Amino acid sequence: MARLIGRRGNEDWKFSGIDAPGIRSGLKPRLHKAMANYFTDNDDIQFLFLHMDLEALAAVQEDNFESGSGLGAEYAPQDAEDAVDNYRRILEIVGDVAANHIAPRAEEVDQKGNTLNEDGTVTLGEAVQANLDVLAKADLMGFTLPRDYGGLNCPNVVYTMAIEMISRADTSLMNLFGLQGIAETIYAFADDEIRAEYLPRFSKGEVTGAMVLTEPDAGSDLQAVSLRAWQDDDGQWRLNGVKRFITNGCGEILLTLARSEPDIKDGRGLSLFLSERGPRIRVRHLEEKLGIHGSPTCELVYDDAPAKLIGERQLGLIRYVMSLMNGARLGVAGQALGVAEAAYRVARDYARKRKQFGVAIERLPAVAEMVVNMRMAIEAARTLTYETAYVTDLENNNLRVLEINPPKDKDEVKRRKKLSKELKRLNGMLTPMSKYYASEMSIAVANDALQVLGGSGYMRDYPVERYLRDARITSIYEGTSQLQIVAAVRGVCSGAFEKRVAVYEEHEYKDAALGELKTVLDEGKEQVIAGIAAVKERGTEYMDLYGRKLVDSAIAVLVGHLFLRHAETCDHKKHIARRFITNNRLMIQTNIAMIQSGDRGVLDDFEALAGPLVELA
Repeated sequence: MARLIGRRGNEDWKFSGIDAPGIRSGLKPRLHKAMANYFTDNDDIQFLFLHMDLEALAAVQEDNFESGSGLGAEYAPQDAEDAVDNYRRILEIVGDVAANHIAPRAEEVDQKGNTLNEDGTVTLGEAVQANLDVLAKADLMGFTLPRDYGGLNCPNVVYTMAIEMISRADTSLMNLFGLQGIAETIYAFADDEIRAEYLPRFSKGEVTGAMVLTEPDAGSDLQAVSLRAWQDDDGQWRLNGVKRFITNGCGEILLTLARSEPDIKDGRGLSLFLSERGPRIRVRHLEEKLGIHGSPTCELVYDDAPAKLIGERQLGLIRYVMSLMNGARLGVAGQALGVAEAAYRVARDYARKRKQFGVAIERLPAVAEMVVNMRMAIEAARTLTYETAYVTDLENNNLRVLEINPPKDKDEVKRRKKLSKELKRLNGMLTPMSKYYASEMSIAVANDALQVLGGSGYMRDYPVERYLRDARITSIYEGTSQLQIVAAVRGVCSGAFEKRVAVYEEHEYKDAALGELKTVLDEGKEQVIAGIAAVKERGTEYMDLYGRKLVDSAIAVLVGHLFLRHAETCDHKKHIARRFITNNRLMIQTNIAMIQSGDRGVLDDFEALAGPLVELA
């Protein structure tokens, strides 16, 4: 691949996505004087990019750099160093496009939204379409797809970084850019004919997709999905029914969960189907929403629409949608990071420039604490989310080895199969943790950013009111925070937490101060283990009642260990680690004490505590 970044004299010159050929072109881009860039201006993302072992991921991702043929082979990296250099240059292009083309349109996107037409189609707003066009021109719409289908073959952790930057520019655009998991699901589970027909169209940016799951009577409980799938006399699958709250439901390619086995009422009767947008699928309603106005949320009506079965019958929910949802949840965590970063930057800039009582308000203790806590919360959520994405790549790559190039050594195959189970269990805990923690963080940070600006923040003169509106959905869609906690607490109680912490505890710190902080985390781990024992003793209902306190405590220990590792090479992270670990010490103690109390008042005395129900008029 031709290098896209260069220097002239003492000035940096960078790719400008809208005016230059895309990543895969191999041509020299037009050079522009360095502009804003959401990758190069973010020290924390760059630190994590360097800190993680991306070379190890790249080696498996690129089949040990032994594949010299096939579509896109001429753009394949030659070795691990070349692969990581490619990742960096791709992220610089994303940062450029996000800062200089997407962010300037965000206000227009928010104000104008999209339009529902009389024929049941949707016209995207001009700014929304312009954003998709520039992403397509920059070759960024096949981020994780293999090169055989025109993709960039990037690992999930790099894609998560890209999602964060796009979301910082325009949170709603992530719901179009970040739905590349639709294409990943087709690649993972569809047959070769379907892959060849649809995946290159995704990579070229010719189509966008939607995962069509929710129904009026089947929200979080997807086992209740009733949209009917049936076969006509020619064996053609057809779909009939209504779906609701579908993000980008006006997209061209729809992955739809439907009931193919009418006699089976639970999740075993559901299959996954691919449909193309057409006259038999129409948008009946576009939702009027609090935020993310650039993202069309649709109610869809299927009128015996033709469809293609993805994979096997009856595995739609059990296997395919669960995989799809995990990717979507990680995407929402990245989205939450982006909007939080945007909100924090406005607040920090305002607090530095705004003077009251003779000083910048960032020096007033109450405001200073808010600013510091916002920054720390973002870094904590980013650390957890990127770690989760990295573990996802480890899991996917291990499966890739087993399926595509299985080792000849039986012991190695056995080891990898065992590793596969361990990584799946770990990911089953980390993914809901990340989605819950990052989304709740983004709401809190956006809310505090508005507070820092005071009355100005409440006005539309500043974008923080939009950030707060946009952030609010992150704790709701792709599984509410409450559902993420239910999933995460089971991971914590399954042994995944203890095994992961044990890996972190093996590391010894030469810095005495870091060693002391590690001791604090050792205490925290023991307290969490005591909390696990307490909820197990009292049953599932009690576990769910105190799930949030247990998950919060487990996250504090896990992120604390990650911060310590970072602190070995970064002075800033030493300060962050010390404050994060010491601040959470008392939180863990309090949470575990409440868990051990055995108090079931919320459940046992619900009527007395909640008071009488007052019917709404």
